[in-house]
Amino acid sequence: MTDIDPKLHVAQTLGRPLRVDVIIAEGFVLVELSGVVEVLRMANRINPAPLFDWTYRSVKGGYVSCGAGLGTLTEKLSEKPYADYVFIIGNSNSDHPDLSLGAIILAYSYRKAKVLLLSEAASRFISEHPTGSGDHTTHWENRAVLQERGDPGGEGTYALAVDDGRIVTCAGMGATVDLTLGLVGNHMSAAAVMTTADILLHEKIRDFKTLQPFGGKRLTMTSDKELDQCIGLMQSHMEDPLPISELVERVGISSRSLERRFHRRLNTTPNTYYRELRLNWANNLLLNTTLTIREIGMACGFPNGFSSLYRSFFGVTPTVIRQNKKGAGLVR
Repeated sequence: MTDIDPKLHVAQTLGRPLRVDVIIAEGFVLVELSGVVEVLRMANRINPAPLFDWTYRSVKGGYVSCGAGLGTLTEKLSEKPYADYVFIIGNSNSDHPDLSLGAIILAYSYRKAKVLLLSEAASRFISEHPTGSGDHTTHWENRAVLQERGDPGGEGTYALAVDDGRIVTCAGMGATVDLTLGLVGNHMSAAAVMTTADILLHEKIRDFKTLQPFGGKRLTMTSDKELDQCIGLMQSHMEDPLPISELVERVGISSRSLERRFHRRLNTTPNTYYRELRLNWANNLLLNTTLTIREIGMACGFPNGFSSLYRSFFGVTPTVIRQNKKGAGLVR
């Protein structure tokens, strides 16, 4: 069920609940926090005695809010932290200074805590501590950003999570529930874990090695083999877009057949879909990298007229978006 080695004794053997520190930064991702805490809470609910006790922590302590506007009080990080597990939650900005926690991570690891890094927190650690082994993962969007930067941590897997023995890197988002259920599985019976998942209406606990949708599989779910193959080719040729004539030749269908499939399944045309796919990817790079606007246009197959196309699609120029992000201090 899980790739986490059960090195800790069960809570009953320890005579206390397992201690979990949940570290968050301003703008944290609410679904990731919920994916940790709600699983732990449900596990406590069905167990005769509480298995887990968690504490919210942050670099400075005090109230920390998420990107959705909710928030919670936190305790300040300790120089000599102690916990059985520590989760570090992403916040959609891997360059946020509060995610640079190398010393804290090492302090937890030194005291035998299992450290679990989610999405942007994983990206930050990978970037600052490249191993060259590729034994790590992060959300596919963050992986692409690392690669666009030429970051030495850009290589890795597209698995939901990777456990290198002391630190777990995870894609975060919805995979957080699978990750936490895997952790819970070290301290509960398989039946109890499945009951926890059932309460959450989580039908299947995904293995760590499961590939992330889109970023890992590079496939869609249209139930049309040729259409999926065509979209996969589009996704892997963003910088140098393939002509539709070449796409249909590679897939082995006619242009007319491809047009009918796009219209029937996606209510659009192949050209429009391909252009919007690249524009959305350009928007991701605009928001999450420091690449110049021209570099972004080139990376997404728009050597000319990128700003005009962007404005016609998003209703605002890329320059305005970049200025707004700089003003908010959110450009990575």
